[in-house]
Amino acid sequence: MKTIPFLCLAAVLLAGCCNKQTQENKNMQQLSFTTEQAAYMSAIACDEAKGDLVALESAIHGGLEAELTVSQIKEALSQLYAYTGFPRSLNALGVLQRVIGDRQAKGVKVLMGEDASPLGDDYNALKQGTAVQTQLTGKPFNYEFAPATDYYLKAHLFGDIFARDNLTYADRELVTVSALSGLQGVEPQLKAHIAGARNMGVTEEQLQGIVVALAANALLEEAGRVAGLLGTEWPQGKPNDAYAQYFVGNSYLQPYYGGVANVTFEPRCRNNWHVHHGAVQVLICVSGKGWYQEWNKPAVPLTPGTVIAIPEGVKHWHGAAADSWMQHLAIHTQEQPGASNEWLEPVNDTQYNTIQ
Repeated sequence: MKTIPFLCLAAVLLAGCCNKQTQENKNMQQLSFTTEQAAYMSAIACDEAKGDLVALESAIHGGLEAELTVSQIKEALSQLYAYTGFPRSLNALGVLQRVIGDRQAKGVKVLMGEDASPLGDDYNALKQGTAVQTQLTGKPFNYEFAPATDYYLKAHLFGDIFARDNLTYADRELVTVSALSGLQGVEPQLKAHIAGARNMGVTEEQLQGIVVALAANALLEEAGRVAGLLGTEWPQGKPNDAYAQYFVGNSYLQPYYGGVANVTFEPRCRNNWHVHHGAVQVLICVSGKGWYQEWNKPAVPLTPGTVIAIPEGVKHWHGAAADSWMQHLAIHTQEQPGASNEWLEPVNDTQYNTIQ
């Protein structure tokens, strides 16, 4: 089963995630999750959307260990019926129910959490939902082509569902973005909800955290979908001094949890030809433009959202374009005991210039 490792998490937390809050003082435009909880919630939502119940069970166990409450996970999975359909939502709720039963039978701690606060007798779902939808989209939205759907969106999704305060608006948009990353062919909605997440208080660092969490959980194509739509530069990190001898030009390194690292290349910077032994390396371009090339093959452009899986034993290099900085996430998968990296000759200017 897939897991997200969080060893030494305190040293590599993404900036911007808040601490848990009580129901009484909860800011609806701020994440109520810790960084670790947000990462598991992203995996839970994406696995639900993909219908991968085995991975979902593992992610739920991890989320409960990170002290996500049953109320929070149940609310997220319930909300997702509006985006992924009742069959996937109900299947996922069944997995959650089974996980709770298994943990309780073993005497493992389960935090139930608070349910949503009751709504007043004068609560108007259509009025409240219209205001929430306007805030999320940044302007009034009326779907005149399908008035019934417009009503369902306003009164039910953004009214009845978003009014439940056991998740904040920011929480709900993190869940939605993570889930939509797991669906093919819904890029317009994913792009809209990334913008909506920003409008609801999710920071750039927290949006980038979705990409890192998905990558760390081996949801690589899904991580690429989000990365391709973010349109932001990532933290540069510190000079990559430990590996400077294997690079032409300057590079920078920002480590994250789960063995994910963001490598930043200045224009024309590239690493030497090299080979990974005993592991598959995956690159996810997150900003700028660059190149990836295997020995005796044409160079492949790297642009935001590009995902490259580098087979074990293949000689290759990667780096920035001549006129652009480039940033990519790097993660190793299918690692075998004794996995290693063999550094070879530099990519000289003659070789590099032929691909520009």
